[in-house]
Amino acid sequence: MGRGYRLVLVTDRRGSAYSGLLGDLETHHIRAAGISGRGLTARISAVFQLGLGWLQARRLLKQLRPRAVVGFGGYPSVPTVVAASQLKCKTIIHEQNAVLGRANRVLAPYAACIATGFEKAAMPHERDQARAVHTGNPVRPEVIEAATPYRAPDNAGPIEILVTGGSQGAAVFSEVIPPALAALPDALRGRLRVAQQCREDGLAQVHAVYEESGIQAELATFFSDIPARLARAHLVIGRSGASTVAELAATGRPAIMIPFPHAIDNHQRENAARLCDAGGGWLIPQEDATSDSLSGLIRLLLGSPDKLQRAAECARRFGVTDAAERLADLVCELIGDKALVESEQPKEATA
Repeated sequence: MGRGYRLVLVTDRRGSAYSGLLGDLETHHIRAAGISGRGLTARISAVFQLGLGWLQARRLLKQLRPRAVVGFGGYPSVPTVVAASQLKCKTIIHEQNAVLGRANRVLAPYAACIATGFEKAAMPHERDQARAVHTGNPVRPEVIEAATPYRAPDNAGPIEILVTGGSQGAAVFSEVIPPALAALPDALRGRLRVAQQCREDGLAQVHAVYEESGIQAELATFFSDIPARLARAHLVIGRSGASTVAELAATGRPAIMIPFPHAIDNHQRENAARLCDAGGGWLIPQEDATSDSLSGLIRLLLGSPDKLQRAAECARRFGVTDAAERLADLVCELIGDKALVESEQPKEATA
């Protein structure tokens, strides 16, 4: 939009819930469905839905005549990118995780290049790797704007801990993190300032543990001010979805990551492993995330501020704060817009 292009969003019915900039875009809905992990009848239905989506996308693209089509890995991108390739449109796919997702594996042969959120993204074929370009994962502007240089906790002041668990919290976090923090020595426990995202059915239980242990805690099913909370956090405990890892790295915040164990192709573990390999955090598989193991690690980290400081610096070096610009540059280069300047006439691009 800022470069003079008219952006159009093609998605399925879930796109009706988008807000912010996405919610303001011209939006078209097509049929789509996932195939993996379903019974035979459901798979047949999904194939039928994708076929309908391909017809809808083909008809729509003939009307829009876009300069480029960019797929972001969801199943609605499958019929759209395939149709675009068949119509000789320039195509790019973006993979946000450290493992090429299933939709993008289908689309890889149809794409001119593959933009990756991680520098080392696992791909099944060398031909796909040869067309990979590391752009990073775009991070919300408000996260970047709120970020401040990291300063490890001192020996006497408050210690800010942020606990997130995906879009609706993680039940296991409510079970193991409060007792892990309650088991810390009195000197540490009294300095804690915990903000924890919980599911509705776990709020009372978590509140009781923190109250009994004398830990100052703020609990909610959803925090609308995550950028500000990230900025003041000394330690983050959470999952390792692509967006979470990107925000941790962009803000330079050390984290204990407990990947969602049922993520497709175990991509959350791979995401966390990339950041940990760079020195930016610590990975604990959920099956090993007991209250005792967490308490031991947290005690070690809070007792060694230099470890937190080094991890924060490593995370920041790992982060990409201009990922959106890099991706936009890649699209402009693909369509031959070397000037990268606004045009007097709107130019079409489809996402």
